[in-house]
Amino acid sequence: MHLQMKVEGLLFDPRSGMYILLLQQVDGLQTLPIWIGKPEADAIALALGKVITPRPLTHDLIKNVFEGLNVSITKIVITEIIDNTYYALIHGTDGKRDIAVDSRPSDAVAVALRVQAPIFVEENVLEVRKTDELDEWLKNLKPEDFGTMM
Repeated sequence: MHLQMKVEGLLFDPRSGMYILLLQQVDGLQTLPIWIGKPEADAIALALGKVITPRPLTHDLIKNVFEGLNVSITKIVITEIIDNTYYALIHGTDGKRDIAVDSRPSDAVAVALRVQAPIFVEENVLEVRKTDELDEWLKNLKPEDFGTMM
């Protein structure tokens, strides 16, 4: 079973020097933080801000390729975590058959935001992640911790 999520925000983690993509369950309290690099965070921030670039960036290209092949992106699903690495699938359909394309979660989210596709996480992914230190850190977040990236 998978849970529908939304992008709650992007945060900078000074301890690791990385960004955190924070997903929040749409109709619930579950959260999933995923540490990502600056280029991935920038791509998500552009999509969240609905920024139009003069030329297509990588995630715009992916969107355009799907559209050019008459394949609608129906959803993305973060499917598993293995050795602290998350895996995702971009799901699409051409009306006759469904396809699933392997993806990094940050890329899948960046594409989903560009096409307004729903974001899901398999329930077992939420059960696998370590919660103690992370949940304590998330509880202590303040609104100002959600600074802008651009």
